[in-house]
Amino acid sequence: MSFEPDVLQGFVQRYLDTVVSGSADDVAALYAEDATLEDPVGGGEVHIGRQAIAGFYKNVSGAEITTELLSFRAGGHEAAFVFAITVGTMRIEPIEVMTFDGDGQITSMKAYWGPQNITQL
Repeated sequence: MSFEPDVLQGFVQRYLDTVVSGSADDVAALYAEDATLEDPVGGGEVHIGRQAIAGFYKNVSGAEITTELLSFRAGGHEAAFVFAITVGTMRIEPIEVMTFDGDGQITSMKAYWGPQNITQL
């Protein structure tokens, strides 16, 4: 299974837009039922399943959030991208790697970032 790069970029943009405007459940609905989320990689818990993923996104619900896609690469059914997310007065620039199933749902997400990728605004 493979997607054209512009289709994958559309999936990623849908995710970034939903993080800004949707609820934690809306974001979790973009994930497959048995998906995994690791954010940040090496930071501890891997969230498994849509319910656990919704719990992760509840951490930022209600905050003022903006996102901006900075760089994008695609291959097959995977995408890697750098984006900026601003939550209140904190800007983070992670690199994320996502895999997608045939329906365009996220099956795994890994976010690579640490304190060196945070700017206080």
